[in-house]
Amino acid sequence: MSAALAVTALLLTAGCSSDGGGSPGDGTSTSSGGAGTATGSSPSAQAAEQPPPAKGTVKVLRTVTEGLKTPWGLAPLPDGNLLVSSRDDGTITRINEKTGQKTELGKVSGVSPAGEGGLLGIALSPDYASDHMIYAYFTSASDNRIVRVLYDEKKPAGEQLGAPDTIFKGIPKGYIHNGGRIAFGPDGMLYAGTGESGQRGLAQDKKSLGGKILRLTPEGDPAPGNPFPNSPVYTYGHRNVQGLAWDSKQRLFASEFGQDTWDELNAIKPGDNYGWPVAEGKSSNPEYHNPITEWHTDDASPSGIAYAEGSIWMAGLKGQRLWRIPLDGTKASAAPQALLTGEYGRLRTVVSAGGDKLWLVTSNTDGRGTPKSGDDRILELQVT
Repeated sequence: MSAALAVTALLLTAGCSSDGGGSPGDGTSTSSGGAGTATGSSPSAQAAEQPPPAKGTVKVLRTVTEGLKTPWGLAPLPDGNLLVSSRDDGTITRINEKTGQKTELGKVSGVSPAGEGGLLGIALSPDYASDHMIYAYFTSASDNRIVRVLYDEKKPAGEQLGAPDTIFKGIPKGYIHNGGRIAFGPDGMLYAGTGESGQRGLAQDKKSLGGKILRLTPEGDPAPGNPFPNSPVYTYGHRNVQGLAWDSKQRLFASEFGQDTWDELNAIKPGDNYGWPVAEGKSSNPEYHNPITEWHTDDASPSGIAYAEGSIWMAGLKGQRLWRIPLDGTKASAAPQALLTGEYGRLRTVVSAGGDKLWLVTSNTDGRGTPKSGDDRILELQVT
């Protein structure tokens, strides 16, 4: 066995995978910590906000569709239908939101799935109404990269995706810790969560693209106003970021996989260092931006997050639950609340459906779950 393969095997057997291998724990212990003020907030604005109730509810309204294979990213279309990416198949499928009917658009060429890598996050262009472009983050044979593809629904099913236009490449790839969540922010810029690919030192190296949140223009250039000159790096010191969401005040939040001790929800402040690998969870070192809240890894292993009704909603893989984190500005206003625990297995992605509704995607066919009949699925939720 080569040295690289030996290291990979050690990481996987140690239970430190970003997707949370092993059986889910029964505990729900959490710990909250302070966080700095994120972009766009001010003390007066925070003082005027009314935090949501300490306890909330989730009602599963229906199963939108089922029988999905390794679903990862989800992008709602303007017409109300949904696009979902398959990590291992490298395909994008349109889901009829009313009937659940699945139509495969086609494969994204260049995807090289292995381990946690493959076709990961997807997002619609800010100008989708006119350009019909879908952005995708995927693992290639050499790196992780971001491309955009033309979606032409006039073509036959399976042939509706154009050739990928690579806008950004060179993100480190690994069998684990590939990050993969992308989202356009309120500023029209493209944000991407990356992983350190199992190479811890990359997270603290501001010249590396691994273990970062990146901020790009839609063309893939470093976005204007980034904290480091001519760099796409927005924040650093991350282990594996797979959740990005903005609140109603345009403040950015991100979820992050811990190793063996603490998973995190962070308020994102441009230029800040979030501590990995020196700090996992809260730290007494003022150089590191502390998380809003932290969880034992058995209880979370967080992937996607969404904002609705004054709270961040966080999908847990190993924890097999949906976490509700009520906010008061960029701090938790009450203890996180676990919902849907064990009811639908591993939870990968959660996306706002507007108002008090969410879309929730399960992840039981990703090689670590125990698939049941009909898995994986998309659920429509109503939350308070």
